[in-house]
Amino acid sequence: MLKVTIDNHTIEVEEGTTILQAARMIGGDVVPPALCWYSKLEGSGGKCRTCLVKVSQGSAKDPRPMPKLVPSCRTLVADGMVVQNKTSPEVLEARKAIVEFLLINHPLDCPVCDQAGECDLQDLSYDNGKDVSRFEESKREFDVIDIGSKIKLHMNRCILCYRCVYTANQYTDKRVHGVLYRGDVSEISTFISQDIDNDFSGNMIDVCPVGALTDKTFRFKNRVWFLKPMNAHRNCSVCSGKVTAWMRGQEIYRITGRKDKYGELEDFICNSCRFEKKNISDWTIEGPRNITRHSVISQNHYEKFKKPSVIKPLEERTEQMPDQL
Repeated sequence: MLKVTIDNHTIEVEEGTTILQAARMIGGDVVPPALCWYSKLEGSGGKCRTCLVKVSQGSAKDPRPMPKLVPSCRTLVADGMVVQNKTSPEVLEARKAIVEFLLINHPLDCPVCDQAGECDLQDLSYDNGKDVSRFEESKREFDVIDIGSKIKLHMNRCILCYRCVYTANQYTDKRVHGVLYRGDVSEISTFISQDIDNDFSGNMIDVCPVGALTDKTFRFKNRVWFLKPMNAHRNCSVCSGKVTAWMRGQEIYRITGRKDKYGELEDFICNSCRFEKKNISDWTIEGPRNITRHSVISQNHYEKFKKPSVIKPLEERTEQMPDQL
């Protein structure tokens, strides 16, 4: 076992563990943000640079610090390594600069974006972004296109994390899209305007950290904070059938895969479950999902009425449930 210290928290991990994986084992504010790395996608990581950390001690054998900030998703832990994330002013300044670069070409159309409220870039820019942009040049612009019968592509919002490419490459029968061209004209697209059509193409929507890929069956129908995410399942011969049903009243507005606390899918689900099963009779509703308090989706989902105390009538009028109702 290798011993590593991250922001004054020490943990023992197995050989081959990255700094980001070790930080997630510790949890809390120690964990660097990541927009491109995905634990279930081989080869992901190293694209967005938001997870940069400072290695102030390389190892117990070689205590010299690494000369530059390193991507925690790609850097392996060494025995005796000391890492700084939130405790390093250099890392925080670099992260602000990276967010500024990511937003250079971003349209900042959160009010009309279906990803608003569950967008990783939105959360990152809120924590590390600036309230004023120094960018004066013209932003790059792409046409909004249908990249599949059920998927809409807003290339203006894309940060080129490659997650959708890795998903299509590793979880579908045939990948027909990828990154075309180079530099600031790079774009996600198909080469000869082919439609992405396979049983698991909808998972590209779930892995996208921004609003570049959206569900055409859900576009502009509702805001996620008005919906209640419920665990649901059905017998499916293609996938596990375990999903999150986003409901308002007795109506299902959309179906997504279940995600963990880092926004990663627990299971990849098929297109039939995602796009075609929108009736409540299609599903067995298990109960509400746990929602982290930092998410706007928890609005109105986490408190219940509690009878006021006779002794302290103005205090403890409500009680919080573990995460939500």
